[in-house]
Amino acid sequence: MRHNGHLTLEQPTGARLLTADDEELAVTVTLRYTADDPLAVHFDFPAWISLDGEELTWTFARGLLEEGVGSPAGLGNVHVGPYDRTRTAVEFRAPEGVAMILFETAALHRYLLRTYRVTEPGDEPTQPALERGLAELLGGVRDAPGA
Repeated sequence: MRHNGHLTLEQPTGARLLTADDEELAVTVTLRYTADDPLAVHFDFPAWISLDGEELTWTFARGLLEEGVGSPAGLGNVHVGPYDRTRTAVEFRAPEGVAMILFETAALHRYLLRTYRVTEPGDEPTQPALERGLAELLGGVRDAPGA
């Protein structure tokens, strides 16, 4: 699928939301990858899963997902690792709490292979991503008049 001339891959994927009571609720998560943000993966969640009733997207490094499907990985807000023989757990941490989503490892592998067809690992252009990150970090900071 193309958006504004940029290639975007979308893969709706069945997953299980693990509740505090160890129940598993079925949820469809759309795994998204865009060529104009080649270092990142995006997980789009339906509105019913969020506290405010709005669709929710978590964006994190593709490298974290690559590492986490084989062994525990992650620092900060996103952790990825094997859950059992066939599933991978993705844990999202926010001030409101922690959500653990279980994915079939094979589905995550398929998604990663599709992203590699767009941008091979190691071939990601880092300069545009770095510039975007700095622009977001600095926000509305501008040079002072006369500087």
